[in-house]
Amino acid sequence: MHPRSANEHRTQQNKRGGVKDSPLVEIQGRHLKLTNLDKVLYPSAGFTKGQVIDYYARIAPVLVPHLNARPLTLKRYPNGVDEQFFFEKNATKHRPDWVKTAPIWSEGNRRNINYILANDLPTLVWLANLAAIELHPSLSLAKEIACPTMIVFDLDPGPPANIVQCCQVAFWLREIFQRFGLESFPKTSGSKGLQIYVPLNSKTSYDTTKPFAHALARLLEDEHRDLVVSDMKKALRTGKVLVDWSQNDEHKTTIAVYSLRARERPTVSTPVSWEEVELAFKKKDPKLLVFEAQKVLERVQKRGDLFEPLLNLKQKLPDMSGLARKSPAEAMKAGLDLAAHGVTRGSGKRRSSSAPRRTVPSRRRKL
Repeated sequence: MHPRSANEHRTQQNKRGGVKDSPLVEIQGRHLKLTNLDKVLYPSAGFTKGQVIDYYARIAPVLVPHLNARPLTLKRYPNGVDEQFFFEKNATKHRPDWVKTAPIWSEGNRRNINYILANDLPTLVWLANLAAIELHPSLSLAKEIACPTMIVFDLDPGPPANIVQCCQVAFWLREIFQRFGLESFPKTSGSKGLQIYVPLNSKTSYDTTKPFAHALARLLEDEHRDLVVSDMKKALRTGKVLVDWSQNDEHKTTIAVYSLRARERPTVSTPVSWEEVELAFKKKDPKLLVFEAQKVLERVQKRGDLFEPLLNLKQKLPDMSGLARKSPAEAMKAGLDLAAHGVTRGSGKRRSSSAPRRTVPSRRRKL
């Protein structure tokens, strides 16, 4: 966490808490240039590129494990969050030779796309220096791209609904997972909604996870039509919560835990406890689930990585193959009935609680 300049013992922070331009810095033995560090990327907050780099450097101990070995799509904002952006999948040719990549076949492009793998701190800092504000990893590891290690539900509110209504839908999801014997973990999207993750880390495929997610979304829609919609059409979403099941696809990505978002202020996709979700719902206060960069660093220092189970908790989705002739919602209902009798329950195995938890350094680190 202590990048060193080639000419200085360390670079200095500017008055805004970022880092001053240095022709060359050394980070864990890797050399790279940091440029335009005083450039404001979040005009409403006065948050600079240097502060973006500083945040990613300090959050790296908990962020990198969630990015490690996963194909990464970048969302870059070279002139700030109020200006034009672009997605970048194929790794730029002008990259350091130590940045690792993975070739992944793209059926649509009929060629391999060379995705970046953000496996370490130097790569993460290099990406931040490119103004890659948002990081969108695959649900799979590059070496097993057809095998997701998790299943995710993106709860997206249609105004006037907000994240408070997402909390209610999240509780319904959690209840279903519990009936299947599965643990689930919430995080904010860093934007408007909430996301619920179920770690798997076991042999599966998108041919299993995507239909399961779709069936569950359809079931919630059938049972709670006043609040839930599973269809992507925006016209259907006014005042409701979209349970977006479609993210469970080999060709899609989801915002990374601890990633900054390109909003008016530097908000972060933040893991939260179910108790925090319950409190926000009870108080009907969306602000209780909004976290900016500095607050997230403080949370991780105090509480560790609330999303660590996503890395190691092994669970299996219930076997619902015998219900294939039913509609998605009917199949899920039948599956829940079977789960009540212990027939289709999934299984889970957690790593020993004695394992050390990851935190960020307690004091501000300097690049």
